This record gives sequence, C-alpha cells and structure tokens, in this order.
Amino acid sequence: MKKIVAIIEKGEDGGYSIYAANDFPLFASGMTEQEAKDEFSNFVQEQAEYMKERTGEYPAWYSAGGVEIEYHYDMSAFFLAFPFINVSELAKSIGINPSLMRKYKSGLAKASSKQKDLIQHKFDDIINRLSLVRF
Repeated sequence: MKKIVAIIEKGEDGGYSIYAANDFPLFASGMTEQEAKDEFSNFVQEQAEYMKERTGEYPAWYSAGGVEIEYHYDMSAFFLAFPFINVSELAKSIGINPSLMRKYKSGLAKASSKQKDLIQHKFDDIINRLSLVRF
C-alpha cells in the first residue's frame, strides 16, 4: 500500500485545507478539519479512478489496494486543532523561544526543516512521557 503525506493548514477563512506534500496534484478543503479530511480522501480516490479511466492504469502515487494517508499539521493548524496546549509553555519545555513559537502558531514565521525536526523530537518525548501517566 502506498503512503501519501498530507499537510493540514488552517485557512484565512476559518476553514482547513489539505494538500499532498509529495508534489502530487491532490488537495481539498473544508470548514472543519474532519470535513477537509473526508474531502481529501474522496478526492484521492476520485483522481485515481479518473487516471485509470484515461490512461488504463492507476497513477504512480496510488496502488490498486488503495493508499494510506498520513496527516501532518502545519504549526498554525496544530495549535488551532489542540487549543488547550499553551504555546509559550510548550516552547519553554522543548527549549524554543516562546516568542518565536507564537510566530509559528500565528503563521508569521515558518520553521525550518531542522527546527521542525527538533520540535517533533521534543514533542515525541512529551507524548512518550504522557503515555505513562495513569489516573
């Protein structure tokens, strides 16, 4: 099964957009995150079927068994999807300047690949710690 990495972004209109990170011509939007995901999933299937009808075979990004869609968030969409996470405190806990993290959240700045990797690594550590918590 092939995998498509899809990026979730928060739109200026309050809705969400999703596009394939692999430079595939796949995109969708919706007023809610779930609506955008549903639209994206449907669009992937429709495009694959359309290409099969036109060319006789599925596109390279699709397999007959379907595709796995792995959703990633841009920073702004992440904090909007999880509003209970305090941006400044998260930044402090992972060792990033809180002001810079707030700029990532608002979309005023974009994190470099190296910075994204650092944030992801530190965030994974937090998730692992949280997975051990029992009430």
